[in-house]
Amino acid sequence: MAEQPAATRPARPMRAAFQHFTPIQTRWLDNDVYGHVNNSVYGHYVDTAINDWLIGNGIVDLHGAHGLIGLVVETRCLFFDSVAFPDRLEAGLRVAALGRSSVTFEVGIFRQGETLASALGVCVHVYVDRTTRRPAPLPEAERGKFATLLASASD
Repeated sequence: MAEQPAATRPARPMRAAFQHFTPIQTRWLDNDVYGHVNNSVYGHYVDTAINDWLIGNGIVDLHGAHGLIGLVVETRCLFFDSVAFPDRLEAGLRVAALGRSSVTFEVGIFRQGETLASALGVCVHVYVDRTTRRPAPLPEAERGKFATLLASASD
């Protein structure tokens, strides 16, 4: 059996690489038996940060008036350092890639005020027609909003 090449692990992200921040308070129930926030909880942090920005920018309409909706097609998380209750966190948001109908978000999870991320969540949304569920191009207004979060090549 051939040996698989080792995956290249991204560098630990720095706070300056993110354009928008959402405060997150850890909860007692977030901790697991190992004394740190359980890995599954990070998905909630990532989802909260993304939707905080989407709602605040009028891209997600809680009343369903928009014709397009973003469906999550991929998620993953890289861990660099543990966090635990009662840590106060800040979730930094950036767009790593902006396609015709897709957006790849990266969310850095930082202890409040720290420079290096404790974790990096990645979430890919594909925008689809609400009725047909088929991919649809992002309108220019939304593309412009997402573009404000685009990561620079040096990030």
